[in-house]
Amino acid sequence: MSVRVSTRGVRASVGPRIARVSAGSGGARFSSGAGPFQASTALRGARRPQARRRTVAPSAAQLERARRQAERAQQEAQRDAAIAELHELRRQMTSVHLESFPTLTPPVVPEPQRLHLAWALAEAQAHHLAGLGLLARSARNAAKRHAEADAPAYLAAEETRLREAHTRLVAEADQWWRSLTGNDEETVCGAVNHAFADNPASGCAVGVDGSVLSVVMRQPDIDALPDQTPGVTPTGRPTLKKLTKRDRTLWWLTAMGSNIVATLKEAFATAPGITAIDLAVLTRLPNTQRLGFVAYGRWTRRAIEAGPWQRTEDALRFLDIGQGVVCAVTTTVAGNLSSTLKPLDVSRLPGLRSLLESAQDDSADEPVTGEATLAGLDGDLRANVPDAHAAALPDPYRIRPFAEWKQQQSAPQGCTVPQGRTPATTLAQGQSVVLPEDAWHEVRIAFEFAGADADLTIFLTGADGRVAGDEDFVFYNQPDGASGAARLLGKETGGPYAVERASLRPAALPPHVHRVTIAVNMDVDTGLTCGALTHAALNLDGGAGHAWSFQPPADPGIRAMAVAEVYRHTTAGRPVWKLRALGQGWADGLEGLARAHGVDVS
Repeated sequence: MSVRVSTRGVRASVGPRIARVSAGSGGARFSSGAGPFQASTALRGARRPQARRRTVAPSAAQLERARRQAERAQQEAQRDAAIAELHELRRQMTSVHLESFPTLTPPVVPEPQRLHLAWALAEAQAHHLAGLGLLARSARNAAKRHAEADAPAYLAAEETRLREAHTRLVAEADQWWRSLTGNDEETVCGAVNHAFADNPASGCAVGVDGSVLSVVMRQPDIDALPDQTPGVTPTGRPTLKKLTKRDRTLWWLTAMGSNIVATLKEAFATAPGITAIDLAVLTRLPNTQRLGFVAYGRWTRRAIEAGPWQRTEDALRFLDIGQGVVCAVTTTVAGNLSSTLKPLDVSRLPGLRSLLESAQDDSADEPVTGEATLAGLDGDLRANVPDAHAAALPDPYRIRPFAEWKQQQSAPQGCTVPQGRTPATTLAQGQSVVLPEDAWHEVRIAFEFAGADADLTIFLTGADGRVAGDEDFVFYNQPDGASGAARLLGKETGGPYAVERASLRPAALPPHVHRVTIAVNMDVDTGLTCGALTHAALNLDGGAGHAWSFQPPADPGIRAMAVAEVYRHTTAGRPVWKLRALGQGWADGLEGLARAHGVDVS
């Protein structure tokens, strides 16, 4: 046993060193001294004061440093997103020519669905039994007998109508294909313009001479390009730098070449009979902010189909593979691209001047190089929008409900129904035709519809598409315009269809009227859209056996629509009137429609 005196008190320990029990003011503990490690265990509990944790708040400098780091991380993320967006924008603008367009083939008209007597009987019974209680046995038996008598006639009528529709569609498809491959101007331009409707650079086919198609393309302005471009710092870090004039010009030129090649490829794929295309490019010049032509040339089908079109840089080959190609972007002696754009001199390019003359829808008295003419051409190009692709086409094989068939069977003689209409030329959306001279004296207009109420409206506009005054706005509160040259004749609501009629005398229109827009608008009090219209059709009768029909799309997103237009045109130096099917709508109804045509609706 040993006793030790220390500042903590007296401690006594018993036992050998290897295993010792110690006692003192700190309590009794047993310790094992065996081996290189020692372990001790308290023999009785003893509370010891615990050390307090110190809470240290971040300093102002640390907080500022963290704030700067977060701000820098956010700036880097925004920079990286901007860089990725610029890379994608440049890729999209300069890779359009890499797309492939399938060659158009003869249209195949599908067969109509097969109908059966059991179906016709079920439809007839559902109609005749409607409203009869289950206990009205005698009335239900009589209704079933009526249905059995009507079903064969209903089936035969629908089968005959479907066969006639199929025969008519096949004939129209064959005629359309012959016209397309024979390079009929109206057919080729209509088909190509429909194909162009979803292009990033607006394009418009304006004429056909033999097997050569003329096209005008609207290239987005060079000022629309962003001011910055991706780059790297001297240390190799990604950054955004200012877009130089040379890089801006190269970017824009590559994008224009990409659009030119894509436009040529799509036009050749759509019009199999075309062997060459004269193409002119219109844009707004950055220095003067005026419209001008910046590229022109002729490209053959063989040159475009020879390719290859595999890289972005291939877009610039449009300068080398065309005939008589001229471009506003030139190369200096040192091999650098010019930093300024100057419009092409139309007077020195007879081919371009001829193309422009064929593109004029307005009076030939206006100079083809004038700003007003180019502005009108620019508006026409921009009007060729992708809405045409989204438009719902009418179903030629629509089955008439039994109730509709039955009502038409009992309709009085002479009632206006679609099946009794004189055969007319059906127009597709965007299609245009030249009106025969007989129609210049009068075109009788009839808008047929069901399902909801709608009103005809007529706008008499100038070359800019706007009315000269309120008197050129013909609607239900002002049914006459141009001294009676345009007139609403009233609406008939009897029978299954409502019909509103109008009369137009193109030859009697005053000289300032260049376009007549025939529009419809839904009844503003109902809040309905054009999607509520059923069996809607615009029928125009030009006399002497000339008639046309157009079924506008039943678009649920619009409340007013420009259905068709009659406009002045010059063909082979001779003034004519043309008819074009439109189907373009306004979501805000009559107010938006009127405002778009220059009517003050305030």
